[in-house]
Amino acid sequence: MKKITVVLALLSCALVAQASTDDKKIDELKARIAPVGQVYLAGSEPVVAAPTGPRTGEQVYQSACFACHGTGAMDAPKKGDAAWKPRLAQGMEVLHKHAIDGIRNMPPRGTCGDCSDDEILNAIKFMTEGV
Repeated sequence: MKKITVVLALLSCALVAQASTDDKKIDELKARIAPVGQVYLAGSEPVVAAPTGPRTGEQVYQSACFACHGTGAMDAPKKGDAAWKPRLAQGMEVLHKHAIDGIRNMPPRGTCGDCSDDEILNAIKFMTEGV
């Protein structure tokens, strides 16, 4: 008797749980389970970036150099500070080489991995203006 009751209960559950073929209900279900956002996968769509040319020294400074040279973090000389004088005395070529290769607490190319050598030189010139 218990087996028959269990079988009847399972059959009734199966009938109730049977998916509806009503289009309206299917559309409502799709709307409820639709994703909230979308994921962009790099390379799935071609993205064409317009060439902008080399960045100015100020643009490089604001985007990459300011974190240390604007705050003096890790003993980095601030823009226009007298701490640049002994560095400038070594010559612009040495200063440029140190900026590209890194020196002491400064990593190679600072934090601007996509900067060209000329852009780094422009940033150095911007930071040492008025010294």
